[in-house]
Parts: sequence; structure tokens; C-alpha cells
Amino acid sequence: MNSTSKRLEQIIPRIQSESFIQNKGLGNEIGFYIFDYDPADEMLVRDYIKHIKSKFNYEGSNRRIIEYDLYEILLDITREKKIFEPILLMEEKRGQAQLADAIMQAAGFEDYINKMTFEQKPGNVLFLTGVGKVYPFMRSHKILNNLHHVFDQLPVVLFFPGSYDGQSLKLFNRFQDENYYRAFQLVK
Repeated sequence: MNSTSKRLEQIIPRIQSESFIQNKGLGNEIGFYIFDYDPADEMLVRDYIKHIKSKFNYEGSNRRIIEYDLYEILLDITREKKIFEPILLMEEKRGQAQLADAIMQAAGFEDYINKMTFEQKPGNVLFLTGVGKVYPFMRSHKILNNLHHVFDQLPVVLFFPGSYDGQSLKLFNRFQDENYYRAFQLVK
């Protein structure tokens, strides 16, 4: 069994605890967590997230796992803003860097996040997935910073293909993101 598998098995007991749901013991910080993992284990992590959701998302459960795949959110936003079709032409003409900037400006990710607040019910946990699929169009530290004012009562877990040392994020263990020190590691 690899280390990602062992760490995945610690998630369910962690999120079942009342202290996790109530954000106790966090020094008044909001409950933002990161589960970092070897990018080679992406499919293992995706399958385990399905398993976790099946353990909690049943009729009568007082704890639900709400998953937001950032890639699906990005696609929804581009379709809503009617920029989905022109994206390929834009990338061809302007390059990937300008395309990323244009998408982020047009997308209004923060507005989209504000629409997500309806699922903040006691006992729920928000899983953010798809971080690797949206690179370079969405950056992890910006996503987490935008969520702080929206999800202040709900524990949020970002599944991150790379490493997080408690201060900085390194996507795919290659790309250094800006420092982000407000999240806790979900499991060690």
C-alpha cells in the first residue's frame, strides 16, 4: 500500500469527528484543509473521493460531502459567459498566457463562488477537486483566498496534486504557487 492510500484511509475518521466539523482547535482560523498527494495517484484519489461521498451522501445523513470540480466550474462559467467556443481560437491567436488572463477576467470566478453558499448547512464538508485540470487558468492560492469570505463556517478540503508544506503550494511538485499559510494539512 503506498503512502497516498494510507493517508486517504485517514480522511473518513478525520471528517467524522465533531471537532473537525465545528472547527475546534484551530486557533480561531477558518477550517480550510489541503490534502496534498503525489500527482501520479490522481486516479486513486478520484476513486477514493467517490468512496468517501458514498459513505456520507445517503438519505438521512446529517453530514454531506459537497464536491465542486474546479474544471467543471470553469467550463460552466465559460459557457455562461458565452466564451467557451472562442477559447480555442483565442489560444491559437494570443497564446496560453494571454488566454489564461482573459478567461480569469471574463469568468468572474468570485461571483460564481458567491452563488455556492446555498449548501452551507451544519455538518456539510466542501471538497474542491480538479485543481490540476484547471492549471494555469485558476490558481490554488487565489481560489482559497476567494473562498475565505464565503465559506467561513463550512470545512473546506482542497485536493491538491502536488505538495503543501504548511506555507507554500507546489503544483505537480514542479510549479511553485504563491505562499498560502491559512490552510491546514488534512492528514499527515
